[in-house]
Amino acid sequence: MGIAARSASEERSRTGDRVKEALLVLEDGRTFRGEAYGAIGTTVGEAVFSTGMTGYQETLTDPSYAGQVVVMTAPHIGNTGVNGEDDESGRIWVSGYVVRDPSPRPSSWRSQRSLDDELQAQGVVGISGVDTRALTRHLRERGAMRCGVFSGPDAERPVSELVERVRSAPQMAGSALAEEVSTDDAYVVEPLGDRRFTVAAVDLGIKGMTPRRMAERGMQVHVLPATATVEDVLATGADGVFFSNGPGDPATAVPQIELLREVLDRRLPFFGICFGNQLLGRALDLPTYKLRYGHRGVNLPVLDRSTGKVEVTAHNHGFAVQGPEDGGRFESPFGAADVSHICLNDGVTEGLRLLDAPAFSVQYHPEAAAGPHDAGYLFDRFADLMSSSKEPGSAS
Repeated sequence: MGIAARSASEERSRTGDRVKEALLVLEDGRTFRGEAYGAIGTTVGEAVFSTGMTGYQETLTDPSYAGQVVVMTAPHIGNTGVNGEDDESGRIWVSGYVVRDPSPRPSSWRSQRSLDDELQAQGVVGISGVDTRALTRHLRERGAMRCGVFSGPDAERPVSELVERVRSAPQMAGSALAEEVSTDDAYVVEPLGDRRFTVAAVDLGIKGMTPRRMAERGMQVHVLPATATVEDVLATGADGVFFSNGPGDPATAVPQIELLREVLDRRLPFFGICFGNQLLGRALDLPTYKLRYGHRGVNLPVLDRSTGKVEVTAHNHGFAVQGPEDGGRFESPFGAADVSHICLNDGVTEGLRLLDAPAFSVQYHPEAAAGPHDAGYLFDRFADLMSSSKEPGSAS
């Protein structure tokens, strides 16, 4: 959804301080003025806010943010610059970036360049000097909505014209984006140490840390494109199947839902996170719906109902699974299932589990990049599931 032009530094040298001005326009007509940050030009996407106090580099490179203009609620951004180790994919995926008080210079021994320079280099249009507190409250009250960030000549156009430009952009509901961010070619992440399991991981927008967490547990991970078929999965010799996080509306992911049903039919151990959780829900005939403003941050409390443990977890999702009204057990095409995890802030379904087949999923990010490590045990649970399924006499 983003369209970027010249870098801010190039434009400033050409026209002087005037070009520092930028304008953020929401589809309901509210505007916020600030200064250009990153590339100069125009970008349009869904305005969402992230409450993380850290991890901005991981946020920017998370493919799940494709098509979105991310508002950072933490006021100071860019303090530690950008390095070559913390990216979660090969590029920045956000359509636009909104910050209040960007650091004028990075201060970290790991920093290799400033965040402003990186945004410019990758053509990401941003805006700084915005009252992000007021903007976040507006989005909380009215819900996530489309917005545009305009700098350079476009920022001088009539606001009414810019509002129409924003309203003409596609909405996130109904958007099919997973195949756009997925890998084009399959690749393998080798285990650290001896290989214990082989996993077929369907890339719907996978973060780089996820296969690394599996590799740490002796899993050889075959990362497959979002267009993978059940034949592609079986060709890996997989002991288990994983569906990753990703952007867009889960209702549009019909081929991936059908693939998951094939996996469940074969009783292959399955683990899904985020988008993968939503697709498991739809495979189990549960509906999904769009949240008012989503969960995006690294401090959301989730209850694991099987253990009674409360985890502080990392989230990035604007859709959720509609669980049963009583929040407990339900019947699915693959047998009995239940809601395994719930968000303690708002009761949103945060995990699903099949009771008669080896499959489970969570809505949040156990790979913890960035974020707390409370949920790392879920990768061990996946390993245990595959180990149990390989035992003589197991149902698989």
